[in-house]
Amino acid sequence: MNTSRPRGPGRPALTRTDGTPIRVLVVDDDPDLAEVLSGALRYEGWEVRTAGDGVSAVAEARDLLPDAVVLDVMLPDTDGFTVLRSLHAVRSDVCVLFLTARDAVEDRIAGITAGGDDYVTKPFSLEEVVARLRGLLRRAGMARQLEDGPRLTVGDLTMDEEAREVTRGGELVELSPTEFELLRLLMHNPRRVLSKAQILDRVWSYDFGGQAHVVELYISYLRKKVDAGRPPMIHTVRGAGYVLKPAAR
Repeated sequence: MNTSRPRGPGRPALTRTDGTPIRVLVVDDDPDLAEVLSGALRYEGWEVRTAGDGVSAVAEARDLLPDAVVLDVMLPDTDGFTVLRSLHAVRSDVCVLFLTARDAVEDRIAGITAGGDDYVTKPFSLEEVVARLRGLLRRAGMARQLEDGPRLTVGDLTMDEEAREVTRGGELVELSPTEFELLRLLMHNPRRVLSKAQILDRVWSYDFGGQAHVVELYISYLRKKVDAGRPPMIHTVRGAGYVLKPAAR
C-alpha cells in the first residue's frame, strides 16, 4: 500500500452540507492500517473514528452516525456484509466503501448486493481511498465542496475572504484594504447595528475620541461602491450606528 498522505489542502475542501466536518468510520482489524487510513482522512479535515471488529463498528456507528464507512470485508468476529446490514439499520443512507484483500468477482457482487457503494482492493493507495470517498459523498448529496475558500454572503453580496474579492449581483466590487475590512466586519454581523465606537475598535483599533468622522467617511466610500445604482444594503440607524442587511425587494 502506498502510505504517502494525500494533499488535502491542495484540492477544494469537502464538508457536510451544513458546513460541519464529514464523519467517517474506519473498520479494519489491522490497527496499523486503520491508523494510516484515519490519518489520511483527518488530513482532509474530517472527523474519523476506528473499530477493529463488527461489534465495535456497530457501537461506534450508533454514537457517531457516520456519513461514510470504510469497511474491511474480513473481520475477526464476522464479515463486512453482515456488519453493513447492521449499519444500514443505524443510518440507511450511509456511504460504504469496502476493502477487500482479493479482486474476486464474488466479493464485488456480494458487496453491491449487500448495499455497498464501492470497493477498493488491497494493496491500495490512500489517494484512491480518499478520492473514492469524496466521489461517493458528492454523488449521494451528503457533502458540498468549498471551491474558492471561505465565503460570506448577505443577500446578493458575496465576499471571498481568502481571495479578498467582493461581488454584488455577480459584479466585482473593487475595494481598498480598509474598505474591505470595514465591509468584512459588517458582513460578519448582518442585521446587527454596530456603533461607531465598535467599528473604530475593530477596524482601526482606535479609541472613540474625535474619530467618528473616519467611520462616516469610509461608510460613504462603501455606499458609493456597494450600493451605487442598486437597492441599498448599508443603512444608518440614527443615534446608534450602521447595519448591513439584504436589500428590500
